[in-house]
Amino acid sequence: MSKLFSSKASNGAVNFSLLLLRVGFGAMLLWNHGLSKLKGFSAMKDTFPDPLHITHPISLGLAVFAEVFCAGLVVLGLATRLAAVPVIVTMGIALFMIHGHQSLKEQEPAILYLVPFLVILFAGPGKLSLDNAIGK
Repeated sequence: MSKLFSSKASNGAVNFSLLLLRVGFGAMLLWNHGLSKLKGFSAMKDTFPDPLHITHPISLGLAVFAEVFCAGLVVLGLATRLAAVPVIVTMGIALFMIHGHQSLKEQEPAILYLVPFLVILFAGPGKLSLDNAIGK
């Protein structure tokens, strides 16, 4: 019971927390956002937001890359920090360029994905990852 109320963080708890963060947010992004964009690519390719003016299909393709491929790598803990960068860029664009003028309620999903992927970028994947297993 004393561990529950302790202010100390053990290495095991930190590594397990990073695993939960990676798998939880990576899987949610992939499943709830990435796969729907991938499945509906042909229907969305002409109307998807293009804030960088690189064409609608390329904007959609980059979002799919970040939300499917990169989120999948983060879940696995493989090339984790590198894979987090496209997700951070995608969520930053969604937050500031697409939803920047909207209410906090409209901005909330981008914020809720941006923050954990920033944590993953700064903290790394933890010991319970393929990056750690390969690095040994």
